[in-house]
Amino acid sequence: MSAFPQAPFWRGKRVMVTGHTGFKGGWLTLWLDRLGATLAGYALPPDTDPNLFALCRLDEIVEHHVGDVRDLDGLRRVMAAFRPDVVFHLAAQPLVRASYADPVGTYATNVMGTVNLLEAVRHTPSVDVAIVVTSDKCYAEDPERLPYREGDSMGGRDPYSSSKGAAELVTAAYANSFLTGRGCAVASVRAGNVLGGGDWAVDRLAADIMRGLLAGHEPVLRNPAAVRPWQHVLDPLRGYLLAAEYLAHTGPTAPAAWNFGPDAASEVTVGEVADILCRLWGDGAQVRVAPEADAPHEAPVLRLHSDKARRELNWAPGLPLAQALAETVAWFRAHQRREDMRAVTRRQIDVYCGPAMEAAQ
Repeated sequence: MSAFPQAPFWRGKRVMVTGHTGFKGGWLTLWLDRLGATLAGYALPPDTDPNLFALCRLDEIVEHHVGDVRDLDGLRRVMAAFRPDVVFHLAAQPLVRASYADPVGTYATNVMGTVNLLEAVRHTPSVDVAIVVTSDKCYAEDPERLPYREGDSMGGRDPYSSSKGAAELVTAAYANSFLTGRGCAVASVRAGNVLGGGDWAVDRLAADIMRGLLAGHEPVLRNPAAVRPWQHVLDPLRGYLLAAEYLAHTGPTAPAAWNFGPDAASEVTVGEVADILCRLWGDGAQVRVAPEADAPHEAPVLRLHSDKARRELNWAPGLPLAQALAETVAWFRAHQRREDMRAVTRRQIDVYCGPAMEAAQ
């Protein structure tokens, strides 16, 4: 199959995205719009100001529904009325540290929210493909098994990670029990630490640094030695789109799962990423290291094995780390200059896709 999503497949396709007001959901929504899909979104209002949803005026290109995935009836009503062909489930509580502050809310959103999404799919006959987005943190933490493969055990020591492992089990159970038998193909997709323009979430490295530099503050690093699989948001999103195309063509079999991780060269420390971002920003930017004495546990190293995606989906990382960071800084500099951020974001998508996007227009 092609290494890039194909506009003929997506043109006119009815696609529902949960979490479209968030960072990854916003980028996915813009990309699907470029591919010609008819879109509906279901999510809470953006939780930061500014945010990608407002800056890119996404309410103009998507049937926008404000709702909580913990509300099964609301989710079922929207899905039944829209009758999607494809569903992408991105709505989540996405932060490790926030899960320590609110474990009950994290499990309610990430586990029962996934149950509700799949229950709504179960009662919506139009849905042919459902993609559930989890995380590289869904795996049972075991440094001896790195990099993690799709068949490794689910788990997680903190509430966020374990909630994503539980969401994986829910997805497989619903697929096996209800969905594949009635013709709906289901997959879970797992990616690492994504970055890119438009992310203002607290406790994400690039977002924290960009927010601080825009405000003229010195960003603070808590754990500069931690190693993460950094990647630009467009790389895993391309994998999600390719997975949906693949499932639509192959039809429902066993529930599938794919990792979308960067090359080994992009698996570097927090401190190295911070140094590159400051150098790209210029103006003498620098960060300050201030470790926390009682910081909650987070896995010190995360790595994903992505050979399955390369083999089955013809997917490979598209942006080396240096370029991913440069694109991130360029986006925030454009925002600082008050440019049209929908145009800026679309342009970054078009450049990323190159000839594949040109052929789609």
